[in-house]
Amino acid sequence: MDAPPEVIDAGPVTLRRWSAEFAAAGTAAVRESLPELKPFLPWATDAYDEAATRGFIKTSLDKWAEGTEFNYAIMDAAGEVIGGLGLMSRMGPGVLEVGYWMRTAYAGRGHMTAAVRAASAVALTLPGIERVAIRHDVANGASGAVATKAGFVEVARVPSEPEAPGETGTDVIRERRA
Repeated sequence: MDAPPEVIDAGPVTLRRWSAEFAAAGTAAVRESLPELKPFLPWATDAYDEAATRGFIKTSLDKWAEGTEFNYAIMDAAGEVIGGLGLMSRMGPGVLEVGYWMRTAYAGRGHMTAAVRAASAVALTLPGIERVAIRHDVANGASGAVATKAGFVEVARVPSEPEAPGETGTDVIRERRA
């Protein structure tokens, strides 16, 4: 699969391919946001530390090279890490799944909606990509709101195995097509 650009301009924010230089800032963003992230993200635990971020960045670089996952740090105009977004091929051929999280202090300002819109628009220009999908637990209203505002339409509700404490076992799948 062709890779998307390493930098995506999303208006109020910029998406930059994760690199080792973002490890400390990324860790701080996650640690500050644990109360909001822990219910829905299994990796967001009290034990999360810079070693976890460095491991994530290494895996991200490997998966980028393989063409299976494209992870970005979301940065504000000052270059502060305010979240993360990934485009993942795990839903099969022709589709990229968008996953995302936002630093608590920046939530509710439209930054994530802008990031998801921009990343999705780029994804839909990649050869062989026909649709972009967001999969989130039915209880994760914030993720659902971002998806709706970014132009995604619900296409299914499917059972899932809860992996984080706030998950219900029902995922909503939303899509956006070219």
